[in-house]
Amino acid sequence: MKKDLRKTVLTGIGIALFTVLTLCLQVPVFQNYYLCLGYVAMAAYCYILGALSGTIVGSFGVIVYCLLTSGLRGMPGWALGNIAIGICLGLVSKRIKDSPNVLLGAAAWTVTAVISTALGILGVKSLVDSLIRSQPFLVRAGMNIYAFIADAAVLILAYPLCRKLDGYFREKQQ
Repeated sequence: MKKDLRKTVLTGIGIALFTVLTLCLQVPVFQNYYLCLGYVAMAAYCYILGALSGTIVGSFGVIVYCLLTSGLRGMPGWALGNIAIGICLGLVSKRIKDSPNVLLGAAAWTVTAVISTALGILGVKSLVDSLIRSQPFLVRAGMNIYAFIADAAVLILAYPLCRKLDGYFREKQQ
């Protein structure tokens, strides 16, 4: 019971962290798009606490962020897309976490980050956005290409931090 409560509290902190990183650290990379650094929190939670916790952090972090900034605009597709990303990253993290081959783990993380972000942002988010706005899917996917590139890059670059934080948390538990 104590372990479940601890994980729930940590996940709540992760939602807040995702929101704060997304709100406060906006690094512009494309014309009207910035790096969503909240994905660093989502990646860390997927890696350290698993798919469920990381998915909740990514999905609810988006919901809180959107409610604070723009209401529901853009939120349903983004939140649902983060479910796909979180599940994929969390499941791969479970497999690569204890692997002695760091390069193989980094390669698996990178491939998963790209594929899951394509699925979540170009697939799920674009589909939901096209249904909500009654626009063709390919138009919405084209509009989300910048988000896909920037979000995948943040997730890939978060991998070393995830490994470092996981080591820190493992030490603290012993």
